[in-house]
Amino acid sequence: MQHISLPSVFSTRFLIFVLLTNILFAACTSTDPFQEFLAAGGQEYDLLISGGQVLDGTDSVARRADILIQQDSIVFIGLIDTALVSVKQIIDAKGKYVTPGFIDTHAHGDPTETPAFENFLAQGVTTICLGQDGGSPGFEDLRPWMDQVDSIRTGVNIALFAGHGTLRRLSGVDYDREPGEDGLRRMEELLSAALDAGCFGMTTGLEYTPGTYAGDAELIALAKIVGQRNGLIMSHMRNEDNDAIEASLRELLRQGQYANVQASHLKVVYGKGAGRAEEVLAMLDSARRASTHTVTADVYPYTASYTGIGIVFPQWAKPPNIYGDVKQARREELLAFLRQKITDRNGPEATLFGTAPFAGKTLAEVAREQERPFEEVLLDIGPGGASGAYFVMNEDLQARLLQDPHVMICSDGSPTMRHPRGYGSFTKILTTYAQQEKLFSLPEAIRKMTSLPAETLGMAGRGHLRTGYFADLLIFDPERIEAKATFSEPHQWSEGMDWVIVNGEVAWQSGKLMGRNGRVVKK
Repeated sequence: MQHISLPSVFSTRFLIFVLLTNILFAACTSTDPFQEFLAAGGQEYDLLISGGQVLDGTDSVARRADILIQQDSIVFIGLIDTALVSVKQIIDAKGKYVTPGFIDTHAHGDPTETPAFENFLAQGVTTICLGQDGGSPGFEDLRPWMDQVDSIRTGVNIALFAGHGTLRRLSGVDYDREPGEDGLRRMEELLSAALDAGCFGMTTGLEYTPGTYAGDAELIALAKIVGQRNGLIMSHMRNEDNDAIEASLRELLRQGQYANVQASHLKVVYGKGAGRAEEVLAMLDSARRASTHTVTADVYPYTASYTGIGIVFPQWAKPPNIYGDVKQARREELLAFLRQKITDRNGPEATLFGTAPFAGKTLAEVAREQERPFEEVLLDIGPGGASGAYFVMNEDLQARLLQDPHVMICSDGSPTMRHPRGYGSFTKILTTYAQQEKLFSLPEAIRKMTSLPAETLGMAGRGHLRTGYFADLLIFDPERIEAKATFSEPHQWSEGMDWVIVNGEVAWQSGKLMGRNGRVVKK
């Protein structure tokens, strides 16, 4: 028989006693975040989102949490005892995800004409960036415009950029190839004033007039102004064609020596395959490692672009040149250019008109109806006479661009544009790319649409679900999300976004506009 000494028994019992005592003491003295929160403030709140799976914009794993909102801000995230608080409205989010509202880094639209922006709300977009492609509201002082938009009460938040082309027009530089000392100084003054008013940076549209006339010296001088304010240059680059994309990126990256830069709606027109995307991404990665500034891009998830028909016309047929004179004097040369350009861009079947009188028809269909060559149809329309969608991108290439961790999501769309991207871009990311093709996880998709753009823009208090941040958030079941917009029926709202909350108030609920609580967000 084995004998156990009394000291050993007492020692064991003493250790158990100490352990239990410590556990009980810890239980009695442990900090309850919710109790601490109640002790620090009141007990009446505006909105409680209960029981959802929270993806805060950065986490890779969702966690069950309640969210308490007061006025326009998140005041508590955690587990809440509802018996201890008084709440005006409770939303049951059980079985659904709760995420930050999406931020569209490249959008279009006029808040004074379509203030509700339902097309964005239906996708879960709570903030859009306007002033794109070098074009912004044409005022030397943007503050009154911002005040007007605030008074209108938009459905989404508006973040504004100063357009480089607009700076040229306001300064009188307009179509000059070199602005001159006085002209450049005036552009710098106008840009500084726009940044002081709250703009997040400057956009360029170097494929369009008058931006196309700008050279390195002008663009770098303006980049220095943006960089001094830690702003962002978003660029519709000079040429997105496969044989010119590297040169266009190098031009942007030269500005990136002085300011944060972003390649807008990154694409490689005529390019093919994921390998070609890798080459472009490697170039951006190299620049990022060598720079003290951020180097990013945004992409929309469609293989057709959309812009004015002037994109297929030569520069010598566009302003400041008079088109009627060019048409008469250089008719055969222009016809030959248009014929070759359209052939290079996948033929007349790949151009889909989005404006009257040919909206919804391809250039090939219009040419057949009129029984004449497609280049003659274009000749009569002229560079300013129509807009359309152009099927010039490769799915594998664009999908690889989308996967890059430094690439965020944009729509490049608007409430009125005849292209599904304005109604389905963010929905398509959740469905096609995150769930069906699994190019990235759902948390990564959320990051690309929330915290990544907020951090890139320098947009304080948005893009994450955190205490003290503005209450822009979404509640949805990813399996019920669906993009309804198509190229034949582009103006169909996305479905499945159960709740969209903007600045603490419900803006969209189950397919219906509930309120307009957006505001102008300033840098």
